[in-house]
Amino acid sequence: MARIKGAMMTRKRRNKVLKLAKGYWGAKSKHFKMANQAVMKSLTYAYIGRKQKKRDFRKLWITRISAGCKMNGMNYSTFMHGLKKAGIEMNRKMLSETAIHNPEAFTQLCATAKAAL
Repeated sequence: MARIKGAMMTRKRRNKVLKLAKGYWGAKSKHFKMANQAVMKSLTYAYIGRKQKKRDFRKLWITRISAGCKMNGMNYSTFMHGLKKAGIEMNRKMLSETAIHNPEAFTQLCATAKAAL
């Protein structure tokens, strides 16, 4: 029986990595060894970046809500505590959008939060 060698699967695996490395500068897009290192590192960065994106957006929303609260004579933590006591369950993304695009409604939310304290 003939001996089976791994040429086809090896080529497929290498082409898959080289395809991911397309657009990289210099030998990183041509040589398998360098491309493999670059692709592994970039996939690590992509994984980390997906986690950081969530953190960054939450930080942005909190900053926007805090700015809206300060315009209404409150700080962020008392505002959030007041909303929780008032039974208003609105996420930070929607609160920040309200603070930017609908300041009158955000002022009413601040008044509701103050009254609940």
